[in-house]
Amino acid sequence: MTERQTPRVRFAPSPTGFLHVGGLRTALYNYLFARKTGGTFVLRIEDTDRTRIVEGAVENLLKTLTWSGLEFDEGPGKGGGYGPYVQSERLNLYREHRDILMDARQAYPCFCAPERLEEMRKQQQKMRIAPKYDRHCLKLPPEKVSELLAAGTPHVIMMKVPESETLTANDDIRGDVEFISDRLDDQVIVKSDGYPTYHLANVVDDHLMGITHVIRGEEWLPSTPKHILLYRYFGWSVPQFAHLPLLLNADRSKLSKRQGDVAVEEYRAAGYLPEALVNFVALLGWNPGDEREIFSLEELVKEFSLERVGKSGAIFNVDKLKWLNQQHLRGLPTTSILEKVKPSLTAAGLDYRDDAYLAKVIDAMKDRLSSFDDFHSFALYFFRDPENYDETARRKNWGPESGKQVGILLSRLETVPEFSEQSLEGTVKELAAELGISPGRIIHAVRLAVSGISIGPGLYELMTVLGRETVLRRLRSAIRILG
Repeated sequence: MTERQTPRVRFAPSPTGFLHVGGLRTALYNYLFARKTGGTFVLRIEDTDRTRIVEGAVENLLKTLTWSGLEFDEGPGKGGGYGPYVQSERLNLYREHRDILMDARQAYPCFCAPERLEEMRKQQQKMRIAPKYDRHCLKLPPEKVSELLAAGTPHVIMMKVPESETLTANDDIRGDVEFISDRLDDQVIVKSDGYPTYHLANVVDDHLMGITHVIRGEEWLPSTPKHILLYRYFGWSVPQFAHLPLLLNADRSKLSKRQGDVAVEEYRAAGYLPEALVNFVALLGWNPGDEREIFSLEELVKEFSLERVGKSGAIFNVDKLKWLNQQHLRGLPTTSILEKVKPSLTAAGLDYRDDAYLAKVIDAMKDRLSSFDDFHSFALYFFRDPENYDETARRKNWGPESGKQVGILLSRLETVPEFSEQSLEGTVKELAAELGISPGRIIHAVRLAVSGISIGPGLYELMTVLGRETVLRRLRSAIRILG
């Protein structure tokens, strides 16, 4: 890329299912780089592997990017000067460039049956040499090749890798990375169904779409020398590469579906905020150079640079995601949270009374929740009387005298003039002093009675939100059941 070129980057997913969090990170880093440099963020759908396409995956991808706030500048449904942006609509371009390679004898047809290739690999393994195509079809006489092609014999097109060369990729994250061509296998660039493989389509599209920076996952690093060769064969300039570190589980294995949720949609369905997930994903490999961890998308654009992306794998820590979600959730206005939780409460069959009551619940719980779904588990007692009481809390907080003490408090709460935090606190402390016990003895027993558990917001806040009628009903019930 010359200094005058405006950066153009792309996110190029395959429509094979839900968007992986690793894919979201790739999209995010491309988006941040484009916005930071005043460049263009392109979305391209790479659907040449027809066997893995999942119906509805493209639509889902577009919805997920919109939900995440990552708006692309060019792509499907938006247009641009380099379309079409779906690879299956660009097959004529790949055929043209296939023919260029064939005419230059930089690619050749391979007619080998799968059985022959499998037997060849077995023999190589027995000989303890790296599996590599033996170029059987490259050695065929031209007339034999023509005969096989004329007969419609199934074949693929292979790119010829030169011998005894060192190929160098300049990477913004890893520096210069060298590859020895003798260790590379000839690469299939067109499959037997006529569709190009990732390698040919990717390089052709990146060049024709003017992509200046290829920012992608580390798993594509081994493919880079083959892509460099294709750029050379076509006489094109090589874009600047940046290969992002792997995402790892806590045990440092590669993040995978087998060990937990990896689809963005699963976190969205679990009630996580897009701002929190984007913030979390941004920190998987990148850091701002200081101790800050809470970022809005706009702040990430301002701070982001590829120079601060590390080489080593990034641990996917769900606890960190929960914490970040909690921080972002705290910053939301109550009205915004209210509209987000109402549908899920209704779907769960929970009666939230009215918006005014639900707003009070949110204000009481907002600092204690890590996701919207926590309203179902941690705030259930705001919407339903306890059906049972936590056994550990019961043994710890409900003693032989608790029923009697709560009963006295109950009678006083029936007549207390104002059911407010201040008056409730005064009533409890006054009773404790009369009984010669600490207020905590009464507080813990009452919390268990009205909520069924031992954690939550301050007791007096909890009681005022529930209201006098609900509190009195639950206290009577607890005295009857707990004794």
